[in-house]
Amino acid sequence: MNEKKEYGWKLKEIILVAMICIVFGVVYLGGVYLASFLSTLLTPVGLAPLANEIVFGVWFMAAILAAYILQKPGVCIVAEVLAALIEVLLGNMYGPMVIVAGIVQGAGGEIVFALGRYRKFNTKMLYLAAAGCCVTSFLWSFVRSGYGQLAVPLLIIMFLIRLVSTLIFSGLITKAIGDGLAQLDAGQAPDAGQGEDERDEADALTAAGEEGGPARFADGLEHHIRHDDDGL
Repeated sequence: MNEKKEYGWKLKEIILVAMICIVFGVVYLGGVYLASFLSTLLTPVGLAPLANEIVFGVWFMAAILAAYILQKPGVCIVAEVLAALIEVLLGNMYGPMVIVAGIVQGAGGEIVFALGRYRKFNTKMLYLAAAGCCVTSFLWSFVRSGYGQLAVPLLIIMFLIRLVSTLIFSGLITKAIGDGLAQLDAGQAPDAGQGEDERDEADALTAAGEEGGPARFADGLEHHIRHDDDGL
């Protein structure tokens, strides 16, 4: 019998998404400055328009990582919007319009996971969801950045560079981060003076990650926190 999937959000899941978004809000802002730096370097050779495309895959990472861990509807959009909000609050030069871009980008991944009925979160689906973010973001670039005025060959090159960036940052690297979180405590030795029962409880997070992957990370975290609360 298939286990019934819960789609409601728990408090610890909201906290986890918030933590992810704070971290990636900083990363996203760093990506903006990196793209600006690359644009300066590429301007003398006439390749400045490619600077953003090289970095663009970074700006979907919050959506894909949060979805990989929680595996619930709406996570892509919520995570992308929150990360964009943090980015704006930190001083993004593009202002609040970045939040709209976050909705559009998150929707691309959301559509892919929805087509899989939120039941598949394997490597293939992660890459497809990342690609979905890439496609919707590129369409948004026609609206926001006037890509329709560019030559078709240049548009094709720009899209391919953005897609490769997406598959590397939001696909390969994001999956590695998610898998790493699932085994967060795997290599840690027991603390000195820690009792056997305490070690068993402390290992709950690791066990959850190893058995169920990133989707079990949040459950293991909740168990770990609850044990700590009981000891207060």
